[in-house]
Amino acid sequence: MRFLKRYMHDIQIAVESILSNKLRSVLTALGIIFGVGAVISMMAIGNGAQQEILEQIKMVGVNNIIITPILPQEEEENSEETSSVDAGQKKKFSKGLTIADVDAIRKHIPSVKVMSPDISINSFVIQNGIREQAKLVGVSREFFQLYDLPLESGLKFDEYQEENGLSVCVIGANIRSRFFHQVEPVGQYLKVGDVWLKVLGVLERNNINITGHQQTGVNVINDNVYVPAKTMLMRFKNRALTRPNSGSSVRIGRMILSSSTTDTKKNYHQLDRIVVQVQETEMITPTVEVLSKMLLRRHSEVMDFEITVPELLLKQQQRTKEIFNIVLGAIASISLLVGGIGIMNIMFASVMERIKEIGTRMAIGAKKKDIVIQFLSEAVLISVSGGLIGVMLGIVTSWMITKFSGILTIISFGSIVISFLVSATVGIVFGYSPAKRASEKDPIESLRYE
Repeated sequence: MRFLKRYMHDIQIAVESILSNKLRSVLTALGIIFGVGAVISMMAIGNGAQQEILEQIKMVGVNNIIITPILPQEEEENSEETSSVDAGQKKKFSKGLTIADVDAIRKHIPSVKVMSPDISINSFVIQNGIREQAKLVGVSREFFQLYDLPLESGLKFDEYQEENGLSVCVIGANIRSRFFHQVEPVGQYLKVGDVWLKVLGVLERNNINITGHQQTGVNVINDNVYVPAKTMLMRFKNRALTRPNSGSSVRIGRMILSSSTTDTKKNYHQLDRIVVQVQETEMITPTVEVLSKMLLRRHSEVMDFEITVPELLLKQQQRTKEIFNIVLGAIASISLLVGGIGIMNIMFASVMERIKEIGTRMAIGAKKKDIVIQFLSEAVLISVSGGLIGVMLGIVTSWMITKFSGILTIISFGSIVISFLVSATVGIVFGYSPAKRASEKDPIESLRYE
């Protein structure tokens, strides 16, 4: 108890010194304050970026492979060069990505677990006099399993509806809230374009805000209307039925598909993409190789498609962000180092100013340990106080970044603890040398000091 009282007295003297020099103490703590605040906010930005990447990986699905068409570039008109280079050669013909490719992949590649074609068009939805823009997406019933999209109510389309191209659909949560906010949508009819579709089910709302989702194959599902792929091809859009002649048209029942030479040149692919999910991660690379060879053969050796593995791209992006976050954290940590040096400089100056005080304390019985504890406590109290203020600054800064810039920030408990402990450590490390120097002063010389 006596031991505790003795050193508590030293700490009390340190507190009194800080309070008597408030401005100097605040200026000394600024480096720690901004350092801790910068570390917390930078780590919060990094955690937000990491979370976004993880959500993207979740949304693109595990072990997914995406096959997308390569659209032909407009050829430059140069008849002389064309005749000299391509004389006597016939241009190879490819039908592009078609529904037949989907059937061939499903039939001949055993490593495929589930797969789905994807055909998207921007259309409009009409219901009860309300007309709004929406995206219509033609998929297979396995699409919802690919991206782990659960239903809030109703059912997905079944095999019979899919094979026969019936007029049915599954809608996103925003479509429900806009057109069916007062009634249950399942069993109701929704007009998309010129076609009435029966609503079979409603997808659960997805609140993930993902940037760059188009490059990774992610569909933002809340505003989409999903129909069977064959329904899309039979009743809405089928590029394979267009003709290369300008202004030509094809009649399918009551639907007329018209096209121009420009549109056909731009995109002759029946599908916008094919999403394939393999059974095991180890099968991704060999499956990509087999897919490439098979599709190249089916497309008459015309490389008019591209195969990507979005999960690998996202993981590479994740590694890049991790390195970037480490660099940001290191830069922010420099502020803590500068703050520690500032504490050491001020404490050295404080020792020089208070030599007579040190001599007086030692003359009346204070030991070297008392002097060390006094000045070390002063440094630690400044750094810890700065650390606490810095934590609050970091939290507020992270909130402001999310509020005003829209960048996702996630403050972790670990970043707060680490920053605070580092600030306390800085006070101990950089405060010890001035404290030790103060304790080594000769009491007699200190009393004579002017």
